Amino acid sequence: MVEEGAYWLAWAQISGIGPVLLRRLQQHFGTLATAWNATKVQLGEVEGFGFQTLEKVVQQRSRLHPEQLFTKHQQENSHFWTPADADYPRLLLETPSPPPILYYRGEVELQENLGQKPMVGIVGTRQPSEYGIRWTRQISTALAKNGFTVVSGMAEGIDTESHIAAMKAGGRTIAVLGTGVDVIYPHKNRDLYKQILTTGLVVSEYPTKTPPDRTHFPRRNRIIAGLSRAILVMEAPLKSGALITATYANEFGRDVYALPGRLDDYPSQGCLKLLSQGASFILKELDELLTMLGAIPQIDAIEASTAPEQLMPTLSPELQTVMDAMASDALPFDLIVQQTGMAAGSVSSALLQLELMGFISQLPGMRYQKS
Repeated sequence: MVEEGAYWLAWAQISGIGPVLLRRLQQHFGTLATAWNATKVQLGEVEGFGFQTLEKVVQQRSRLHPEQLFTKHQQENSHFWTPADADYPRLLLETPSPPPILYYRGEVELQENLGQKPMVGIVGTRQPSEYGIRWTRQISTALAKNGFTVVSGMAEGIDTESHIAAMKAGGRTIAVLGTGVDVIYPHKNRDLYKQILTTGLVVSEYPTKTPPDRTHFPRRNRIIAGLSRAILVMEAPLKSGALITATYANEFGRDVYALPGRLDDYPSQGCLKLLSQGASFILKELDELLTMLGAIPQIDAIEASTAPEQLMPTLSPELQTVMDAMASDALPFDLIVQQTGMAAGSVSSALLQLELMGFISQLPGMRYQKS
C-alpha cells in the first residue's frame, strides 16, 4: 500500500497545485490518496479547482506514479516530512498553507515539532543600525536562556544576529531557508550555517540543490510565522520582508511585537507602522516581554490515562464544540466540520489541540475518535 506521504509529494508536482489547494483537497476528500483517484467531476467540487487547473491535473496525474516518485525523492532528499508524518511541525500544520514537503538538516528536537517547546521568530532588516543589533542580541540571548527556540531566516543583518546570539547563550535556533537545505545563502554565512547544523535545525520547502530565487524568500516567511508562537520585528523599513512575516503572523493568529524607534529613523518605519496597527511594544523591561511570551498557551501532551473524562478541564468554547461533536466511533474530518458548523481551519486547529491534550486520537484517513 502506498503511504499517504507519497501522495502529498505527487500532488505537489502538479503545476498550479499549491499548499492552499492541497489543504483543501485533503479536507474535502479526507486523504490525498482518495483525492488522487477522484474523477474530474469530483475534483471540480473543491473550491479553487477551475477548468485550467482540472486540465493540468488530468494531464499530469496520469504520468506520475506516487510510490516510485516517493522512493526516488527519498534517495535524493534523505530528510523530509510531509503533513502525513507524525513528526511534521504541529504549529505549521495549523496554518492554511503548510508546505507539502518540509526538508530539514541538523538536530531535530521532537518537543519543538509537537509544539511543546515555545518557538519565537525574530526578523528584521538586512542593514540594521547599532540600536537594532544591540536589542536583537539582548532579546535573542534572553529568549535562549529562558528556554525559547529562536526562529529566523539566516539572512544578513537581524536574522544573523538573532541566530548567533541564541547559540552563544546555549540555546536552540532554527533557520528557514529560501534555498535547498544544502545551499548556503548568503555565502558569507557558511560558518553560521555549519554551526546551526551542530546544535539546531535548518528547514526549507525547496528540495536539495535549489538555488536562491527572489520569489522564494517572501514565501518562506510564512514558514517562519507558522513555526513560531510569536514574531518579533526588530528593525524594518516600510518595504521589508519582515513586514510580510508579520502579516502572515497576523493571519495565523500569532502575536506580533515590534521594537519602537525614532520617527525619523528609516530602519524603524516598518516597526512604527506595525505598532500603529496594533502590534505590541518591545519595551526595555525584557522580563515583561518574557512574561508575555510565556503566557502564550503551550501545547502540552497529557497522557490519556491521567485525563479521564470525569477530570476533563474546562475547555474553550471552540474546543468544547468540537469535543461535543465527537462520537464513540471514528468520524471523518469533513463530518466533524459539518456537525460543528465551524470553519475547516478552526476545526483543524481544535482537533490538533485536543489530540495533544490526550482527549482524541487521529486515525488513518483523517478520521478522529475520543481517546
